[in-house]
Amino acid sequence: MNLDFQKYADGLIPAIVQDAASGRVLMLGFMNSEALAVTEASGMVTFYSRSKQRLWTKGEKSGNYLELLSITPDCDNDTLLVQAKPHGPICHKGTATCFENEGGSKVTEIAFLAELEAVIADRRANQSEGSYVASLFEEGINRIAQKVGEEAVETVIAAKDTDIEAFKGEAADLLFHLMILLNEKGVTLGEIAETLAERHRK
Repeated sequence: MNLDFQKYADGLIPAIVQDAASGRVLMLGFMNSEALAVTEASGMVTFYSRSKQRLWTKGEKSGNYLELLSITPDCDNDTLLVQAKPHGPICHKGTATCFENEGGSKVTEIAFLAELEAVIADRRANQSEGSYVASLFEEGINRIAQKVGEEAVETVIAAKDTDIEAFKGEAADLLFHLMILLNEKGVTLGEIAETLAERHRK
């Protein structure tokens, strides 16, 4: 990257951090060339603090690190888009992003699916006691596939009726169980989206 750090008087360029899974904007920080080098070398997003006048790695005190996935400069080479995997809430106020109001989370539908995908993965990994999801994983692929089939039939039946709320509920059940099946098969929603995108481009 041939970044223009000299464009700004303090030698710092804005770095917009985005959740790579959900697309949510998490925060805005600033980087100099040293912060960028440390970020790339360590794999943890590191900024230059104008108030502390030093480098700081996000999460160095809280443990809520930003695991680096990619860095992309903009067309003028004076701003960075950092895609990362957040390890816990990012804002110092305890919210998932720095762009949420204190009154509540502004989670988009797409972002919620990414969060739900993470919850399903966690239930599987930790075999949470009393968890419906964990119990399905324990029963195995045949039971999971059977549940997807059952929910698909119920969705079709609901579609033939006029109760939209009932149809939405059945469709939600179908999507939820499909996400469990995807996890069992080691496939992400992002990969399914990529498959759809490839088909659309053809």
